[in-house]
Amino acid sequence: MLVLAGCKNKETKPAATQAVDYTQVATPEFSVDSAYSYAVAQLAFGNRTPGSKAWEQCAAYIAAQMQYWCDTVIIQPFKATLWDGTMVPGRNIIASLNPQASKRVLLAAHWDSRQWADHDPDEGNHRKPVPGANDGASGVAVLMEMARVMSQMPPSVGVDFIFFDVEDQGQPEWADNYEDNTWCKGSQFWAQNRHMPAYTAVYGVLFDMVGTAQPRYTKEQVSRHYAPGLTDKLWGAAAAMGYGNIFVAQNTDPILDDHLYVNQIAGIPMVDIVQNSGTTSFFTHWHTTTDNLDNLSAETMRIVATVTMKTIYGDYPNEK
Repeated sequence: MLVLAGCKNKETKPAATQAVDYTQVATPEFSVDSAYSYAVAQLAFGNRTPGSKAWEQCAAYIAAQMQYWCDTVIIQPFKATLWDGTMVPGRNIIASLNPQASKRVLLAAHWDSRQWADHDPDEGNHRKPVPGANDGASGVAVLMEMARVMSQMPPSVGVDFIFFDVEDQGQPEWADNYEDNTWCKGSQFWAQNRHMPAYTAVYGVLFDMVGTAQPRYTKEQVSRHYAPGLTDKLWGAAAAMGYGNIFVAQNTDPILDDHLYVNQIAGIPMVDIVQNSGTTSFFTHWHTTTDNLDNLSAETMRIVATVTMKTIYGDYPNEK
C-alpha cells in the first residue's frame, strides 16, 4: 500500500459551456491490425531487458517508427541502479506532435520487459525473463498506433508520447528487503530531468497492461488523488460509449507505477489505466513466462485508445 503525500496537482480544465457528448466526438480510427503488428514486432526482438541486444533493437525500432508520425523524437539516456546494485543503461523515448504548442497532453507506457518471472506458478521459472506481451508491449503498441492516427488528424493541443524504460526491473519476490523505489526508474529520472526545460502538461494518461482478453480497469487511488477530474472524465467517456463494464466505476487501492512519479515529482496530473482483474494480481499471466502473444487482445487495446482519444478530442478537437 502506497502512502500518498503532498498536495493534489492543480488540474487545468479546458473551458467548456456544456457537457461533452463523447459518442459524437470525432476521432481518428484506431487499427487493431496495426496495433497488434507493433506488439508482434516488439516480442520478435526477444526479451527487452536493459542493455540486451533485443533492448537495443527494440529502442531503435520504436524511435524509427515514431519518426514517421511525430515532429520530433528525443532519446533520453540514463543510468539506473537496480535493487541488487547492478548498474544498467536506460533510454526514455519521447516523441511529440506539435512541439510548439504551449498546452500539452502526455501519453505514456513502459517499453522494457521484466528480467524475472517471479510470479510464475513454477518456481523453476522465477529467474527466467518475462516475454512482456501485455506487461509492456500492449501499452507501447497503443502509443504507437495512437501516434500514427493522431498525426493524420491532430487535436488542437500538443501531444507527447513517452516510452519509459527500466520500469519493470523492481526487486523480485524472491529477494529480501523490498523497496518501492526499485521500480519505475525511467519515470523517476524523467520527472527529475524532463526532456524540455520547465516542461509541463495539462494532464497525462499512462497505459499499463492494456491488452488482456478480459479487460477491467478501476479508479485506483493514486489517479484519484492527483487527477480526480481526469479520472472521472475518462471513466465517464467510457460509460457513455458503452464500456462501463470495462472501465468499472470502482475505487481501488493505489498502484506503484510510472504515474506516481509523474504526479509527485513533475506535478503533472496523470491517470493510470491499468488492469485490475479483481481476483488475481493484475492479470493471470502477470510476471510469468506465459505473458505472450497468445494472451493478447488488440480489440482491448482499441477500446482503451478510443476512450482516451474521445477524452482528448472532446477537450481539444481537431480544428481543420
